[in-house]
Amino acid sequence: MLNQSAADALLKTRTAHRSRYSLRSSAVLFVAAILLTLSLIAPLMVLMQSAFLNEQHQFVGFDNFAAYFSNPALISSIFNSMWIAITAMLITVSVASVYAFALTNCNIRGKAFFKTVAFLPILAPSILPSLALVYLFGQQGVFKSIMGEVEIYGPLGILISYCFWLFPAMVMLMMGAFRHIDQRLIEASHALGKNTLETHWAVTFPAIRYGLVSACLVAFTYVITDFGIPKVIGGSFNMMALDVYKQIIGQQNMNMGAVISILLLCPAVLAFIFDRYQSRRQERYQNFQIQPYRLRANPRIEKALTVFCGVISGGILLIIITAILASFIRYWPYDLSLTFNHYRFDYVDGGGWASYFNSIKLALFSTVFGTMLIFIIALFSARFKAHSLLKNYIQVLVLLPLAVPGLVLGIAFILFFNAPQNPVSLLYGTMTLLVISTIIHYYTVPHMTLTHAIQQIPNQLDHAAQSLGTSHWTMFRKVYLPLTFPALCDVSVYLFVNAMTTVSAAIFLYSPDTNLASVAVLNMDDAGDTVAAVAMSILILLTSCVVKLLHWLLTRKMMASSQRWREQTHS
Repeated sequence: MLNQSAADALLKTRTAHRSRYSLRSSAVLFVAAILLTLSLIAPLMVLMQSAFLNEQHQFVGFDNFAAYFSNPALISSIFNSMWIAITAMLITVSVASVYAFALTNCNIRGKAFFKTVAFLPILAPSILPSLALVYLFGQQGVFKSIMGEVEIYGPLGILISYCFWLFPAMVMLMMGAFRHIDQRLIEASHALGKNTLETHWAVTFPAIRYGLVSACLVAFTYVITDFGIPKVIGGSFNMMALDVYKQIIGQQNMNMGAVISILLLCPAVLAFIFDRYQSRRQERYQNFQIQPYRLRANPRIEKALTVFCGVISGGILLIIITAILASFIRYWPYDLSLTFNHYRFDYVDGGGWASYFNSIKLALFSTVFGTMLIFIIALFSARFKAHSLLKNYIQVLVLLPLAVPGLVLGIAFILFFNAPQNPVSLLYGTMTLLVISTIIHYYTVPHMTLTHAIQQIPNQLDHAAQSLGTSHWTMFRKVYLPLTFPALCDVSVYLFVNAMTTVSAAIFLYSPDTNLASVAVLNMDDAGDTVAAVAMSILILLTSCVVKLLHWLLTRKMMASSQRWREQTHS
């Protein structure tokens, strides 16, 4: 008969042996690792290789890099990209910080309205503000007289467009940062005799530092890797991302395009590494319960912030309303009668209505297959027992897309999937490849969202299911799926909207049969059909708004019923 200590030791040994890892879970993650490697790592490796080859695929070392840096025009584009990115970053982050502070920590009126308006630009193509600015301040613009001799084409138009495009993301990041300000620390600082400036430096700044740094890095990376805005309103003002587009599309110089892509990848990767470093330092602020900070009632400050938010919201609405009106006006600004002729896309160059329906297909396929794939990988990596090496490798793979700009990913896909000797080259130019690129490009945020939602499910439910002999399928259907339903809805809308508005990677991967609405906007503007491009942009915006509204209406009651357990656990 075993004594108590021997029995405990035997029980621990069996438990440890049983809990090492599951072969089935490891197999699922192994397949996921192969898919992500082929879709991300392999194309990036081919991209790196191409930068050191010539047109005859012979190794030339750093000759391509030397040729790039010896070209004065290309060198000037580096300087232009840097100062435009830094200026747009400083302006947008500063304005968004004040806007987010007003929405998060102050009792101003119209918060719901201001928040809704702030997030509208994220539902539209990135080049919508550039097209609208042409109608406002261009040669035939309504406010052309205000500009005087200053042209909207060039740095000024680029900066305004980037500020409009970046604003929603910056507001979201800064709202999350301001929620980390603890009311008790503010009161303690005042009790110790600190003035307002000292309190903000000692309490507020450390709490929002991570969000502030993240916002700056995101803004800088977005600007330096985007080519759509400078292409539409940049005039003769060159930027690095635009040089990539010209090298690939205009000159078919894949090797030089790979060189510039690597140069664009470097700041994005450095920003990603620094952001990961800052996030680890920020974890100490998330280890305790925070009492949200609310600014003391001050009518003057509240009125000033209300006016500030009103001015910013008015600017956003002015651009959107201008684009809407321009799409219906017969001949701006001479004939202001309304017409639907600009929505007859089949009569203009660029893609026609087929491109719009292709975007709908891409969005639906990316939403369905992307949500399923990401949820399965997140569930197995966060909840089930699998080999630690696989889990760590998956973690690296799911974070990597955040550091790879869409422009770089698109070129990497060209070089990898368009190689004749590659067995998967049959995918090039198909809708399948566009779906893959969209899912990979926007993979990180949905994975992190679903992982966070899965980790919030109490472990006791798993233990109870194991005690009752419940299968994994039953647990998936009756526990994981209902309790992660809000996150699944958010991920679905996120993928749909981004698939509708994506340009950077898709511009290099589409074929005549798979032309997309966002790409058609660029092609229409190139062909001189600017008003048709505006109309297509508005159609994309309205589609995204309708999907977002349907998502809110259909999930409101279902989310309330599926999330009652949270109220019980926190009560």
